[in-house]
Amino acid sequence: MSRTRLTFGTPIGDQQHTPGAVIASYASDIDHSERAKTMSTHHDLPVVVGCDGSFPSLDAVRWAAAYAAERKAPLRIVYAIGMAAEFGLRAPYAPVDDEYERAEGEAVLADARVAAESVGEPGLGGDIGTELVRAAAIPALLDRAEHARLVVSGTRGHGAFLRGLLGSTSSALARHARCPVAVVPGPGQDSGPVVVGVDGSRHSALAIEIAFDEAEQHGAELVVVHGWSEVFRYAPRTELQREGELVVSESIAGYGERYPEVKVRRVVVEERPARRLLSEGERARLIVVGSHGRGGFPGMTLGSVAQAVVHGATVPVIVAREPS
Repeated sequence: MSRTRLTFGTPIGDQQHTPGAVIASYASDIDHSERAKTMSTHHDLPVVVGCDGSFPSLDAVRWAAAYAAERKAPLRIVYAIGMAAEFGLRAPYAPVDDEYERAEGEAVLADARVAAESVGEPGLGGDIGTELVRAAAIPALLDRAEHARLVVSGTRGHGAFLRGLLGSTSSALARHARCPVAVVPGPGQDSGPVVVGVDGSRHSALAIEIAFDEAEQHGAELVVVHGWSEVFRYAPRTELQREGELVVSESIAGYGERYPEVKVRRVVVEERPARRLLSEGERARLIVVGSHGRGGFPGMTLGSVAQAVVHGATVPVIVAREPS
């Protein structure tokens, strides 16, 4: 069932959402049955995607629609019309033409629905919802991420300045959303491996969980990357190499039994992690990273590796964020 919901002029905080769980964090002491049980609790939550009418944002809509269809999940497309005033593109004292802005938003959402339906109706009976909300894009999408299985954003909008705004939206989601975030820089590709970075942290454990699921979903090879740099060398190279290999082995322990069809290639190298992830990602269908790694500190919202990958990748990136 397709439907449109208009929340024009309604504060973000007043929106009601279907309660549900989001992907939980996976500490090393949680057994595999608990991981699988936790992952299953969010299957009916929607995939949420923001759209501003630009070609890149429509690419994000198509990617989100395909992701939702593969998982038989509902799709929610959000257009936020308050961005112009929020970022000074319209003077705060200028009159607001509600009729025009509403019509423009409805036109954008109509195009977005066509884009979504072009890749096949997402699951649960073709449940595509569109929402026109009077708010800035960032708070609107963060609010809806509270009860989503994944939130999706493109990386560029109309014009040089608006490209920065949409980049700010995807960056803010990657830092603050309370569910995994997909940043889609373009149409993506339907072949190639899934690439995931690991460092032994609980954040990379969640990334591994997502990456195995994605690799199985697409029948793709999984490339597990651990990089260490001479800049941070505190022990002989041979010891750091052994430590890296141990990190990878421990990170994927038990997954062979759960995902017997997934072929795994391990990459442990003396190289900056982000650089190697981007290199491997050039031929990939998807890169998955944790929101931050072992070097993170309490309250840190996005690590340097995740940030570098999100900004530098030419393929979709999932940042494995967890509830805070």
